[in-house]
Amino acid sequence: MKPNRNQKLWMYEQMHTSRYFEECIEKIYMEGKSPAFNMANGPIPGEMHLSNGQEPCAVGVCAHLDAEDIVTSTHRPHHVAIAKGVDLDRMTAEIFGKKSGLSGGRGGHMHIFDADVNFSCSGIIAEGMGPAVGAALSRHLQKKAGVAVAFIGEGAANQGAFHESINLAAVWKLPVVFVIEDNAWGISVAKNTSTAIEHNDARAAAYGIPGHFVPDNDPLAIFEVAGKAIDRARRGEGPSLIEIETFRLAGHFMGDAEGYRPKGEKDALYARDPIPKMRQHLIDEENWSEEQDQELVHRAHKRVDLAIQFARDSEYPAPEEAMEQVFV
Repeated sequence: MKPNRNQKLWMYEQMHTSRYFEECIEKIYMEGKSPAFNMANGPIPGEMHLSNGQEPCAVGVCAHLDAEDIVTSTHRPHHVAIAKGVDLDRMTAEIFGKKSGLSGGRGGHMHIFDADVNFSCSGIIAEGMGPAVGAALSRHLQKKAGVAVAFIGEGAANQGAFHESINLAAVWKLPVVFVIEDNAWGISVAKNTSTAIEHNDARAAAYGIPGHFVPDNDPLAIFEVAGKAIDRARRGEGPSLIEIETFRLAGHFMGDAEGYRPKGEKDALYARDPIPKMRQHLIDEENWSEEQDQELVHRAHKRVDLAIQFARDSEYPAPEEAMEQVFV
């Protein structure tokens, strides 16, 4: 199952959109936070986790999904949200804490929720797996179309929720796909010092389900493997586990000094940036021109610029609204 030209171009544009979005958010996040860094200052307070470099994971999987399919993501969610079709204006406003945000500014960047496209995320490790299994069970019991996809990081594969969720999904043959974005670092802890096996897809065998490993952060290879797993789920044959070798070009969070990285690691990762590699593939295989490329990049950047302007122009909620929509 190889992507056609239109699917490749869609993936490429979403990757550009996501990367530029993160670059813009990074600059805005730092407003008011210098010379002394204080995460409470600026138009975007709190923690911020950027997904630069992990774009292939999102586009390769979400290219097979539609609005009826359910996606849960992690504390690093922007690339997945963009690929799933989350309203970019309202997502950006949510990150800014504005009233026009997806949750009225209450959730922030780690708790993006868009019911229109069945997307949610959580800052808790492995937290999205149980809800994804529940959503898949709901679809199964109601005999409705749709699959669920749970994105997690490699560190989440060592959580109890990981094993509990996969076991139950396997027992009931639920239409759910578990996608591990392995960026090699759980905050500052290297995967090879925290995980007993090299690749987590091997754990699928313990639950009698297919496991797939996708190397090299390759969106085209991810597309092929994800397509097979999602088709299997749609046919009622049960869940699959996919681990994708990816990398993050930024720190774990904004303000991370990244002293734990070996010397030269980031330079080597930038040399493997998946966006220029995808561009070269299009030139070589799809007769992609410089003019076409500039037009696509301009369109992606304009979409982000408009979303950021929307967020900046939006109003903050009134202080008295803080007690609305909460359990008391």
